[in-house]
Amino acid sequence: MGVSGFIKGFNLLHRTKPRIRLHHYGYIQRRDFSDTKILNSNDSLLPVLIVGAGPVGLVLSVLLTKFGIKCTVLEKNKGFSKHPQAHFINNRTMEVFRKLDGLAEEIQRSQPPVDLWRKFIYCTSLTGSILGSVDHMHPQDFEKIVSPISVAHFSQYKLTRLLVKLLENLGFGIHTLEGPDSLDHEPLRGGEILMGYECVSIDTTDECVTATVSFSKEGKLLTRKIQSKILIGADGAGSMVRKLVGIDLKGEKDLQKLVSVHFWSKDLGRYLLNERPGMLFFIFNTKVIGVLVAHDLTQGEFVLQIPFYPPQQNLEDFSPELSDIDVIDIKPWVMHAEVADRFVCGNNQIMLCGDAAHRFPPAGGFGMNTGIQDAHNLAWKIASLLNGVAPTSILATYETERKPIAVFNTALSVQNFRAAMAVPATLGLDPTVANSVHQVINKGFGYILPSGMQKAILDGIFSIGRSQLSEFILNENNPLGSSRLAKLRHIFEEGKSLQLQFPAEDLGFRYLEGALVPDGDDVVPAPELPTGRRRDYVPCADPGSRLPHMNVKVLSNFPSEETISTLDLVSENKVEFLLIIAPMEESYNLAQAAFKVAEEYKVSTKVCILWPADTVTRVQPGSKAKLAPWKNYIDVIEVKRSLDSSSWWSTCQMTEQGAILVRPDEHIAWRSKSRAVGDLYSKMKIVFSTVLGFESMNS
Repeated sequence: MGVSGFIKGFNLLHRTKPRIRLHHYGYIQRRDFSDTKILNSNDSLLPVLIVGAGPVGLVLSVLLTKFGIKCTVLEKNKGFSKHPQAHFINNRTMEVFRKLDGLAEEIQRSQPPVDLWRKFIYCTSLTGSILGSVDHMHPQDFEKIVSPISVAHFSQYKLTRLLVKLLENLGFGIHTLEGPDSLDHEPLRGGEILMGYECVSIDTTDECVTATVSFSKEGKLLTRKIQSKILIGADGAGSMVRKLVGIDLKGEKDLQKLVSVHFWSKDLGRYLLNERPGMLFFIFNTKVIGVLVAHDLTQGEFVLQIPFYPPQQNLEDFSPELSDIDVIDIKPWVMHAEVADRFVCGNNQIMLCGDAAHRFPPAGGFGMNTGIQDAHNLAWKIASLLNGVAPTSILATYETERKPIAVFNTALSVQNFRAAMAVPATLGLDPTVANSVHQVINKGFGYILPSGMQKAILDGIFSIGRSQLSEFILNENNPLGSSRLAKLRHIFEEGKSLQLQFPAEDLGFRYLEGALVPDGDDVVPAPELPTGRRRDYVPCADPGSRLPHMNVKVLSNFPSEETISTLDLVSENKVEFLLIIAPMEESYNLAQAAFKVAEEYKVSTKVCILWPADTVTRVQPGSKAKLAPWKNYIDVIEVKRSLDSSSWWSTCQMTEQGAILVRPDEHIAWRSKSRAVGDLYSKMKIVFSTVLGFESMNS
């Protein structure tokens, strides 16, 4: 099967098949992880070992390092992947990146202009008729009303490159087995990225996790043991850590098999840039069906995704026919929708992050984004434990909070994938039929036939199916074709095709239990079932929600005052809680109580006094007097976009009599909706002990 049906006048070169690598399996001693004591201090142990140097593992290492926690990253491959893979970075992930030493700004500078990737285009070929297009960027996406930053289109390997550079600036070194900086037997002190090391067994004791890793040097397969207080499995969809600790995945397997063709063509990029710029091109014709992902039209970098039906088809079938395209690699892959049974195990010493914990269809780009948000949730909890601020039970809240999000995002990704399948179904192609035919040939009568005959039968049936896409049928003059094209336009207009953005889920996801204090009168509604359609985000300050964004101005005695987001009030360099109050007497008293309790728990806390718009212009001496002797506070004032814009407390669906306690990951730990009265010290002690996990020790 050739690929000329995709690109008339362009070419795909074929290179060697990817190698399949076998892994060695180990074991783990299983233990109950209900223990809630504070982890014993042992300075000779590596604090955190992260297995996997993809974006999730690298982001986690950046966050931990900024929080003062030493860690080492282990990667089984000898070099970083150069395959584009994930490429859509959603709002919440970009908000996380804003706190990583200018990473978000660098992505925005380096990504293609938004007008080159805002559309999905449906066509008969890249130079053929356009069946329809969908613009996934709405005007409000650029207005920064609900978030201080927009989404981005930036290939995963480029993101990895920036993260490695960031880590090097933080003092990390990259160590390869062949180089003079090899650390195959040196003690690990944190700040290392070890390339070419594979985790082959894991063992736990009450004191530490011991990972046995294998590596090849000078033709010999060697092993060494690495002991750490905590081990993180961020090693991707085929996670060896997950397999070694015996955690199963639950969900839908083998939704679709595909071949991914990564190639460069400046000519194709230049043509699409000038004629029909877009991010995804869905191509339907009588020769072939597939999706072209335009990672960068200016540079001419693409990935072609084609349905794959082995063993009747093999990689050699996707061979070149012309000579003006540079193919980097051709890889088969399988689409799954699964979530790990557990995210935490081994006495709260081993955790799974990213694709190791959940495998999604790529529809909607939830995979990498959910993984990076896993890391954001986990980093402050690990730091709190290792700094002696919280007991080990705080790590169990990682699973409590993140697993429901992963389950929901899995369902949403599947819904979005089904929406994508509505387009070929409308054109007369039922994608489930192709998979059913393939299964019959593999498991039914077909397996007794010679392989060549199996292939001929499969190709013949698929060819009959693709005949529905012929120009004879698919045109406005053919009653059947006209009806199908009308239905297709309706799908696009109603937003029932594949969607790119999900603001309600991206920014509005909420933790219902975990390291938080639910409202006492809060009857939590059942979460809405995913629909696969875009829904707008509605800000709120419910416990477990992300802190709403609003621009505020930092009050000072200097002429120029800095305007920042409320999200920027949360520290990026230390584990610190933030208490937001209005300038009211009772709220100042609450802040005094919070400072006292936080000092007892040895947890850093900052107070933000948020003044209504147009009420003050300089630092208010009243705050200093009312919060003395505590000094870790900041006065800010609302910056309204217009006269009819909502106030801060209205945006939060609260009144100014309330207060909001924000965690280091910018999620709300607790709020008070009414005036602060009574024994405020006892109230805040319950709040901090519950959030940090001490309440569970006493229950």
